[in-house]
Amino acid sequence: MLFLRRTGAHIFLNRSRCAISELTQTIGSKPSFSSLTSSPTLSIWRRKKEMGKEGIFVVQQLKRLASSPSGAASARLDQFMRSHVSRLLRTDLLAVLAELQRQDLIFLAMKIYGVVRKEIWYHPDMYFYRDMLFTIARNKKLEEAQKVWSDLKSEEVRVDQHTYGDLVRAFCDSGDDRFCYGVVSRHERLVRSPRVASF
Repeated sequence: MLFLRRTGAHIFLNRSRCAISELTQTIGSKPSFSSLTSSPTLSIWRRKKEMGKEGIFVVQQLKRLASSPSGAASARLDQFMRSHVSRLLRTDLLAVLAELQRQDLIFLAMKIYGVVRKEIWYHPDMYFYRDMLFTIARNKKLEEAQKVWSDLKSEEVRVDQHTYGDLVRAFCDSGDDRFCYGVVSRHERLVRSPRVASF
């Protein structure tokens, strides 16, 4: 039974990688965007993120609170999120998220990810989800990956074909076949269809 499962996973991965190759060839040199919210001329997620003093302070304190062995650390972290993170300007909040992603601090990045999605200025965007999923793929966090994929689908974010191929490749290149299979198997229909990459 174990042999059959592992064989099935390898067949799936090989099939997915072949589909990615075909997908990349189909796209050509110019990626297409399927909605205005994904337009690079409008997306705030593609702009350079410069962190101010308040953002630097927040990153330092989040890391300190998250690493505290105290049993009350979780409550203090939640209190800090309400008292400081919620007051950040948009530019600082996005810079904090980018810095946590850069440092592969998935737990804290997911906290800020949740805050961003509740902001009044937030609108669903391909690049927002792309950066989050790339970070998760690097760190092979299955539960977080399923959460972000689910959010992306529920908000009906449309992803261009090139980005979708890059995302699938990132998960399949993580070095863990079970991780790749667990994340990508639900979206195999999209991987195998070079003309459709919407959620």
